[in-house]
Amino acid sequence: MRFVESAPRFVMFTGKGGVGKTSLACAMAVRLADQGRRVLLVSTDPASNVGQVFSTEIGNRVVPILEVPGLDALEIDPQAAAAEYRERIIAPVRDFLPAKELSEITEQLSGSCTTEVASFNEFTSLLADPAETSAYDHVVFDTAPTGHTIRLLQLPGDWTKFLNDGKGDASCLGPLSGLEKQRSTYQRAVEALGDTGRTRLVLVARPEPSSLVEVARTTDELGKIGIHVANLVVNAVLPDWAAVDELSGAIQRRERAALAAIPDMVAGLPRDRVTLKTVNAVGVDALRAILEDDTPPAALPGDASTPFAPVWPAVAALVNELAGLDHGLVMCMGKGGVGKTTVATLLATELAARGKDVHLTSTDPAGKIDETLAAAVPNLRVSRIDPVKAVADYRAHVMATKGAELDDDGRAVLAEDLESPCTEEIAVFERFAQVVAESGQRIVIMDTAPTGHTLLLMDATGSYHREATRHLAAGETAVTPLMRLQDPDQTRIIIVTLAETTPVLEAEELAADLARAGIKPWGWVVNQSLAVARTTSPLLAKRAAAEQPHLTEVASQAQRLAVIPLAA
Repeated sequence: MRFVESAPRFVMFTGKGGVGKTSLACAMAVRLADQGRRVLLVSTDPASNVGQVFSTEIGNRVVPILEVPGLDALEIDPQAAAAEYRERIIAPVRDFLPAKELSEITEQLSGSCTTEVASFNEFTSLLADPAETSAYDHVVFDTAPTGHTIRLLQLPGDWTKFLNDGKGDASCLGPLSGLEKQRSTYQRAVEALGDTGRTRLVLVARPEPSSLVEVARTTDELGKIGIHVANLVVNAVLPDWAAVDELSGAIQRRERAALAAIPDMVAGLPRDRVTLKTVNAVGVDALRAILEDDTPPAALPGDASTPFAPVWPAVAALVNELAGLDHGLVMCMGKGGVGKTTVATLLATELAARGKDVHLTSTDPAGKIDETLAAAVPNLRVSRIDPVKAVADYRAHVMATKGAELDDDGRAVLAEDLESPCTEEIAVFERFAQVVAESGQRIVIMDTAPTGHTLLLMDATGSYHREATRHLAAGETAVTPLMRLQDPDQTRIIIVTLAETTPVLEAEELAADLARAGIKPWGWVVNQSLAVARTTSPLLAKRAAAEQPHLTEVASQAQRLAVIPLAA
């Protein structure tokens, strides 16, 4: 595996959600540690599952992986990082300011912008401060899904430019108050990211057109900020010996066609192929097997010739119930790569075909909704919340309204304020709130970004709710986006997952996060299930049998459940 050979000090894995970044990052970290190297494995994903892979509680602190001598791990917990960041800023003034002012500062520091700033402070310190990682030969980063990671990798440069330009009187002044002293740290982080001798960026993809297009887009975007991709890993490729029936044969043909049409942007990169294994990447033994040469097993347990009966409810039941609505918001949420876009599109097109007025939209920065559907399906509107366009529209609106009342000097200050990277949070939330409000007139089906990114958006929703209600006069009322999300008559959350260990655990954690915000999932969808597909492939049959406990686990807590088969 070329991406493992001659590893530099920093190795960073990124790619579309669900392609196996965590598995490969963990496998490489184990391989390096087995070679006698001291390794720190770091997750920057707000929805990290490194601890689940190693069956070890990790969190926002460095802990040893006892089964692998020489390997330590750290999960950068955005909420814990934000809490520590707030305390560093508030502690020095706590004894000097009135309670009301302290409350306002705390509120300023409670948004997702603060969470983002705090997280990348920890990320950049690992890259820029030799003392932070002096005990290790290698630092391996398992990053969030692509859209979130590009944002994280852009931030050191964005904030460095923002500070170097002498700006800082932004509306997110609370979060910014700790940035100035970090200027040199951000500059060193930018240099480390752009130095291929120190940092290797590994793009991970599945042998699927959308995944390969995504890594090409990522390569282009990172190149524009001086970060160059070193390796491409195509993960979970079906081995030749497993293609023995209609389903497995169709999978193999799809994969080969996708790889034959790989985008030019990444076609010339050093490329490794990792084959699909019979078990999920949980546990040290499974991680070590990931990078081993693929050979057909002598035998697989179980009778591979017996197809699994489809005993789980189909998605038609959810469609039938939603068809009783004339308006409302349906949000498909979950880990990256589980098929949220597919499920959202399926629901939207089915409801539109029944004569419902439907708006299909996405909050995913890397969203791939097919906008040509609107022309093909009557009653369907298709859109995407594009962060770049949202920011441009927001800046133009503020300058045309608030800026119109200012003199030239005031407009210049306002324009500088709007250059803050925090502006994206405000702009995207504003568009999100507009779409939520639209669900009062029609059915809005929303394909959300991968879990970590969506939770930051939900955090912004909560912050707005607290701020809006705090300023209400006696007797005044308001309906905030959070209140709409909490109302089961207005909003129906559908959690999408796969029948695998890590996606189910992450879906359960998402449900717990939603519960803390007063939101209960309306239904669950298990997508791409082999347990309800018919296959005689020994590899796929083995994976199908392994799905049954996960389906039972989801069914035990889902108010409504649908299982969609993996199809030829």
